[in-house]
Amino acid sequence: MLTISQITENKEAAIQGLNKKLFPHAEEAIGQVIALNDRRKAVQTQLDENLSQQNSISKGIGQLMREGKRDEANQIKQQVAQLKETSKQLQADKEKVEEELKQLLYTIPNLPYPEVPDGATAADNVVEKMGGQEKPLPKDPLPHWELAKKYHLIDFDLGVKISGAGFPVYTGQGAHLQRALVNFFLDEAIKAGYTEIQPPTVVNQASGYGTGQLPDKEGQMYHCEVDDLYLIPTAEVPVTNIFRDVILDEKQLPIKCCAYTECFRREAGSYGKDVRGLNRLHEFSKIELVRIDTPEHSRQSHKEMLDHVEGLLQKLELPYRILRLCGGDMSFTSSICFDFEVYSEAQKRWLEVSSVSNFDTYQANRMHCRYRKDGKKITLCHTLNGSALALPRIVAALLEDNQTPDGIKIPKALQPYFGADMIK
Repeated sequence: MLTISQITENKEAAIQGLNKKLFPHAEEAIGQVIALNDRRKAVQTQLDENLSQQNSISKGIGQLMREGKRDEANQIKQQVAQLKETSKQLQADKEKVEEELKQLLYTIPNLPYPEVPDGATAADNVVEKMGGQEKPLPKDPLPHWELAKKYHLIDFDLGVKISGAGFPVYTGQGAHLQRALVNFFLDEAIKAGYTEIQPPTVVNQASGYGTGQLPDKEGQMYHCEVDDLYLIPTAEVPVTNIFRDVILDEKQLPIKCCAYTECFRREAGSYGKDVRGLNRLHEFSKIELVRIDTPEHSRQSHKEMLDHVEGLLQKLELPYRILRLCGGDMSFTSSICFDFEVYSEAQKRWLEVSSVSNFDTYQANRMHCRYRKDGKKITLCHTLNGSALALPRIVAALLEDNQTPDGIKIPKALQPYFGADMIK
């Protein structure tokens, strides 16, 4: 969440940033934060004065008792008791205001960096770069759901039978392709200096609040109500929360972690062509990169993560483009985000396969993730993450863009993992 100083030290900039993210009632929300913070400070001042008076008076009781002035000592004891009662009430008032302030801050998104473009929807995102080459395909190329059926790779109907729509069953060479991609992406991340983590796929409330998935404003999280646990929408949640309530040493940064997990999303409100085949699933595999860094180095870390994801798409020989997201299309928690999309020739559309974000101090402030700067000052870290990569749409693009009359070609970099150069 935003720090109080981000709001109070430059109120107008905060309002402008929230407006860029199309946050409704930005000026009102910022005004409420400032008012609550002023109340908190006023109560804290009263509490400090009361405690100081209480301590000052208490020191004289012993002396009066030694001098035999019991009546005066008892009167002071009564004053101290009254002051203690007042302090108790002030402490309760302070905690109530602090909780109100925290709950309000939970509802306010992160501020975008100045270089984030203005815009309301995905149509306003800026194409930063395009790469890869389109491949010659047979006339009337098949979409991946038909290829999956033709080559017995994915059984969508069986998934509906077992779980419901959005839970495909990968079989034979389809399951083998999934495993090959997972191992390829993990090996590439490890070669780039990331430490592999195998985290839980359910998290508690504190973890959900820590990375900003809670409160769940759009109802996208699967909630196990009896145990009050949540299925993770991405490995970002458990991996980043490893560093919740931790004070790191500056020499440890940047910390680089990667993780393969299943991810679960309700995808409420999705419909039509967006949910056909592998385009949008409720459960899918993904490799996530997470970095914890200093404010001075986090932009360099972000660039390195972008270069890493681009390198993966180049090795998979897929046509791709990189988008700088506009304020209205960015996530609630990000300060800046770039999306990677691969082109589906069969569907004639771009498919998002990765988002790489810098969250500045937003998640770190929620999680109390800090580091000791110069061995002395304790300050908030920056957190970053990105998909490297999400499998479903990568699989869709690989199948569609590599189809031939003889089968589906496997990119050269993936062949050692798949064990063949063709799906037949």
